[in-house]
Amino acid sequence: MTDVLLGSSYLLRLDPKVWRARQPGAPLGTLIAAALLRERGHRVALFDAVLARGVHEWDAALARERPRFAVLFEDNFSYLSKMCLLRMREAAFAMIAAARARGATVIAAGADASDHAGDYLARGADWVLVGEGDATLVELVDRLAGRTAVPLESIAGLASPAGRTPPRPPLADLDALPLPAWDLVDVERYRGIWRRRHGFFSMGLATTRGCPYHCNWCAKPIWGQRYAVRSPEGVAAEIAWLRERFAPDHLTFADDIFGLRPGWLPRFAALMERDPLPFKCLSRADLLLRPGEVAALARAGARTVWLGAESGSQRILDAMEKGTTVGQIAEATARLRAAGLRVGWFLQFGYPGETREELEATRRMVREHDPDELGISVSYPLPGTRFFEAVRDQLGARRNWVDSDDLAMMFRGPFPTAFYRKVHALTHRELKLRRGLRELRAAGRRPASLRPRHLRLAAATAVRWARLPADRRHLERLAARPHDGTLPFRPGMPRAMAATPAE
Repeated sequence: MTDVLLGSSYLLRLDPKVWRARQPGAPLGTLIAAALLRERGHRVALFDAVLARGVHEWDAALARERPRFAVLFEDNFSYLSKMCLLRMREAAFAMIAAARARGATVIAAGADASDHAGDYLARGADWVLVGEGDATLVELVDRLAGRTAVPLESIAGLASPAGRTPPRPPLADLDALPLPAWDLVDVERYRGIWRRRHGFFSMGLATTRGCPYHCNWCAKPIWGQRYAVRSPEGVAAEIAWLRERFAPDHLTFADDIFGLRPGWLPRFAALMERDPLPFKCLSRADLLLRPGEVAALARAGARTVWLGAESGSQRILDAMEKGTTVGQIAEATARLRAAGLRVGWFLQFGYPGETREELEATRRMVREHDPDELGISVSYPLPGTRFFEAVRDQLGARRNWVDSDDLAMMFRGPFPTAFYRKVHALTHRELKLRRGLRELRAAGRRPASLRPRHLRLAAATAVRWARLPADRRHLERLAARPHDGTLPFRPGMPRAMAATPAE
């Protein structure tokens, strides 16, 4: 009999776009929680939702493990978990019901549970961990297992049918955390999926928790504005351990911002540059302009760096309170390219008041700087953000996307949902077209390098070229559809977020 069965409700198969990408990442936050419980002597098992075929596998795990405690501990390092998608919430509720039917005490933790603790309790959870759940989980399980006599009402960060306890400050000393319990994961399944699709295997780790910046659309139900960072030495030691135990070909850093603290990246690079392991990470354009930052990334082993570019309109960046400029995006991209690194951009369309001209400025920025990868979304109001409060009166009963490819406008955006879905598809298609043409021209200059894949690429490029005029006409028809997207100014709303046309 297991003391604690940990799982999460992010079933990758419920998110078709992400499942098709075949880049699964084990639930890092859940694995750290498992390691913390084991440090306290609890017998722990894992239900790995990422690779599960459905909720029925959770029920099978409950039957097999017969846990006293069933814990849904979402991976707070995954931006997909932070999106609070409807399919995952429905999966969580089904998992709660299954655990109760098996007689387990049910504990839920994560961004969605923190935002909607009452809903999770109403659906059968006995306890919800609000905010960062690591220390709260250990204290609660210790108390419920009879290992301590601490009064439940003195355990910070809890919600139950009886009420809430005071919030718990996030952990400050991240180096004191144990290594994730990777032995609970079928690492070879992950390796097989990655290598079959991409030819290499990437494993995840995190060097930080939280983000101190104030983008007003960014939900922060776990760490708020707090920011904590591990030492470069501790991170390097974890990488050495991963290499020795699991031999990954590549690393994926799950940080909101990698290397934010001044001086951290050069120290990390000094530890890694003799034997770097390729990795991808997320940074900010302004940080990459600090002297030596890009060079340190390259020495440490970076291969792809993602930037939250968001918009090619400075007015929209300012309205978002992003704290970066269009010029910084261009300069950071150029510096990364000069260092031989690939560049990914996250873009966000449909922010309140965004004009068609500003949207096209973003698309023009993509054409001019040609990032290697794109992640495109539309503005998505989540609780706890200034953006959410600004559009609250426009929100209907449905306040969450179904999956990460939904792209529904949840408020009265400048244009209708169908328009933004077309912008998403067209921008990606144009990027692939330009990339295909470049590769074909390069191959044409070296006939000896031609391979069968170039014939396939030529066919795909020809199809994209032929479809482009029709796609652009369709976009114009969608833009012309009647749609009241005005977002008037009202008290308490940042003036920059009101719908004012670009000059």
